[in-house]
Amino acid sequence: MFYLPPLRRLLFPTIILLIVIVFYRSSIHVSRTPFLYHSIPPSKGAHVPIPSLQQHVLPLLNSSSNHVSPPKEYYYSYSVDATHSKSTNGSNSKAPTWMRPILNPYLETLLQCPTGPNKFTNHIRLPNIIRNVSMISPNSKEESRIFWNPTIFSLPYWSQNQYLLVSRIVTDGLHQQNVLCEANICYTGSSEGRLIGEKPCSNGDISYLGAAGGMRCETEPVVLSVPPTPAESCEGKFGAYVDIPGFHDPRIFWSGKGEPLMMVNTQSRYACFGLWIVDLRTLYPPLSTLLTSAPNSPSLGPLMSYPALTELTRNPPSDRSPLEKNWMLFFPASDSYIHYEISPQGGRTMAKILGGGLTTVNLTDPEELPCLPETGQENQSQRGGRWHQATNSLRLILCERKGRGCEPSAENTVFFAVIHRKLPNSLDLPLRYERYFIVWSAAPPFSMLGISQHPMLVSNETATGFSPKENWDDNTEALKEDKGNWAYFSYTVSIAYAWGRKLDGPMSKNTGYLDDEVVLGIGIDDKNQGFSVVMAKDLLQCLRACPGRASSTP
Repeated sequence: MFYLPPLRRLLFPTIILLIVIVFYRSSIHVSRTPFLYHSIPPSKGAHVPIPSLQQHVLPLLNSSSNHVSPPKEYYYSYSVDATHSKSTNGSNSKAPTWMRPILNPYLETLLQCPTGPNKFTNHIRLPNIIRNVSMISPNSKEESRIFWNPTIFSLPYWSQNQYLLVSRIVTDGLHQQNVLCEANICYTGSSEGRLIGEKPCSNGDISYLGAAGGMRCETEPVVLSVPPTPAESCEGKFGAYVDIPGFHDPRIFWSGKGEPLMMVNTQSRYACFGLWIVDLRTLYPPLSTLLTSAPNSPSLGPLMSYPALTELTRNPPSDRSPLEKNWMLFFPASDSYIHYEISPQGGRTMAKILGGGLTTVNLTDPEELPCLPETGQENQSQRGGRWHQATNSLRLILCERKGRGCEPSAENTVFFAVIHRKLPNSLDLPLRYERYFIVWSAAPPFSMLGISQHPMLVSNETATGFSPKENWDDNTEALKEDKGNWAYFSYTVSIAYAWGRKLDGPMSKNTGYLDDEVVLGIGIDDKNQGFSVVMAKDLLQCLRACPGRASSTP
């Protein structure tokens, strides 16, 4: 007779149970991509309330029209039209007609043009210059790498250094690489009018930056390590994008809640290439240390909305492009919105971020008229080209910080950003990027308010496609010097309020006034980088008011 001790009788069933568990677990495939934020999309037909739109319910999917009309109280104004004064039942009750917006009086000064455009290039030239950026820190050796596409923001007032700078590296192959450093601006010439903390250029600074000074890394540049992301579908001409490692076109900016964020282009889980976002404190721990060391209000720093790399989406899915790029975020109060695109024909599209990268459908007022002019209306050399968004956005109060009674309100608060009109050469390669500024309301439905009447150049820039004589027609000194053209093309990568504002902490970094200075990060010929510092009211001079919305009767 076969006999097992009492404990050994359980051995065989236990082994069988373990085999079953192992087999069951191995049959389940769990896809894990390190560092990615996995969000679960809501089921089709789910409705999500939007608090900032006063609890009006917006469908997540609306493939038939892809827009939701905003509540009528967010239209600028309305009047009663006599032709609609009689109701259908014959009574004399008057039906309201929603009209085009009344021009915002706070924009009036920005609609003026203190300087006329160049009669050949159609540009307005600002007196500010582009200065150089050096990635060689004081403690580093010579640098052989080539840097471009600088994206910049200023650090809180208590920081030892003034700016955070992220630049792309020109690589030998298809792979992409980006580095980050903390940087300072040094000045040359008289110290009169300089802010406390701004430093004069040393001989070492001038040897790398030139006689005009500029921005130089204070810390050694570190490579930003962002893990690869999967590409859902790269077909046809996009097939090669599957195998391009690394992210490109980074944009760094502060959120409305004081979070230091970075948005990047890389392979998409929904298409071929998409936009992803991450809190920079995850990638660069010294920034987390800095934000927890505020002298007047010690804290753990702003909460992270994006502690892990998170893909931003477009809703409904049928509207997604195989290759998404050039989106920008804007932040009314503590909310976050994506401004996807703007065009002369189709107007623009934007959506609110609900969390985890998920968004609403297009929230643009369906009656809003396009604001961008059709391309090629000025002269032969400017025909063709296309518009695209270029930088992050900034919040702006339409009065001067030093002025009396300058208090933020719904009426005097706007957002602005840079858009490019990209004109091609005969080979369909970039000939030049024309810099325009757009302005839109900071209150729902975030109506477009204005756009630059003319493209903007800074003092030492030129426009390719025009001769030196034509480019410098608006600068008699340059004509006397027989000055040549400056670079083949340049483009604006980022905008940020400059360092040096009193008690300027993370929460206020995204908001400024007309007399605040703005730092423009500028790429040059896809192989160099620079920056310019210009007052906000000078950047936004000579706007053309947008047409508003078409008259409609709900």
